[in-house]
Amino acid sequence: MASLLVGYGAPLAASEFTLLAKPDTVAWGYYSGLSKPVLTVHSGDTVRMQTLSTCGPPEKLIAHGVPPADIPPYTQVIYDEVKDQGPGGHILTGPVAIQEAEPGDVLEVDILSVDIDASFACNGFGLGRGFLPMEYPYSRTKIIPLDRKRMIGEFSPGIQIPLHPFFGSMGVAPAGGKIDSAPPFAHAGNMDNKELVAGSILYIPVAVKGALFQAGDGHAAQGNGEVDITALETYLTGTFRFVVHKDRHLIWPRAETPEYYISMGFSRDLKEATEHALRDMIEFLEAEKHLSRDDAYMLSSVAVDMNITQLVDGNVGVHAMCPKKIFHNSGR
Repeated sequence: MASLLVGYGAPLAASEFTLLAKPDTVAWGYYSGLSKPVLTVHSGDTVRMQTLSTCGPPEKLIAHGVPPADIPPYTQVIYDEVKDQGPGGHILTGPVAIQEAEPGDVLEVDILSVDIDASFACNGFGLGRGFLPMEYPYSRTKIIPLDRKRMIGEFSPGIQIPLHPFFGSMGVAPAGGKIDSAPPFAHAGNMDNKELVAGSILYIPVAVKGALFQAGDGHAAQGNGEVDITALETYLTGTFRFVVHKDRHLIWPRAETPEYYISMGFSRDLKEATEHALRDMIEFLEAEKHLSRDDAYMLSSVAVDMNITQLVDGNVGVHAMCPKKIFHNSGR
């Protein structure tokens, strides 16, 4: 994908910015095409974005055993001062406008780094939520210590989880007003795709002037499916480079890692989400790898993995992963 996408408007000397999480730089629970950007940059610029977790306010964390000193200090003021909340629950940093982006373009988001900012993560399920709500008709929260030097989560004695931090939510604004931050869709958003770690690239169709990118819902690790509705939720800071493409037009988000090309589909119905992801992979193989439609379908059957991304966010997610190593004389 990246080798065939030509950037637009990248300045000769790109600029770097830092966007801290503050009451006036977050959007609580929504993406909106009517939002005013908190930062405007150019195609080719880099932004380091600080984000909150979805673990809740300091008093909740302290009640579950987190030492007050371990809670990032910018948490309390955001919970105290941000009154414009909902309809979703994610506290997202942004939006960042990319000046050259127009509806119909594609925004390339190069995920340069993802850093864990806290020594703990939380996981929890709530009454009536998750994939098995009738079997767990109550709520529970668990705090998991994070060893950031060894990149291990101490889930419980004898159980250690390797940490691979990524943002559960990265997306742009839809056309129109507020939408819930929870269901992912064409704007990307709450994809919960654990493949999107540092070194990967996300491509999102642009629906409004400036694109209006937001990020949050930090995860230290997650299993595909995210079945109880949360991952190892934690505080992250990510560094993103934004590139606007005028010559590509996507319907669904796509992604790329050093090893895979990834297509995605989202729907309330798992079969339909799978169809979206598969059709978009076939389209990619036709357009970018110059396969016939029949060969693209066949290759998807013999080499592409169809994975359930998540099952719990209103719209379920499926991502198709095509290994790059099967293509000779072509690559990233």
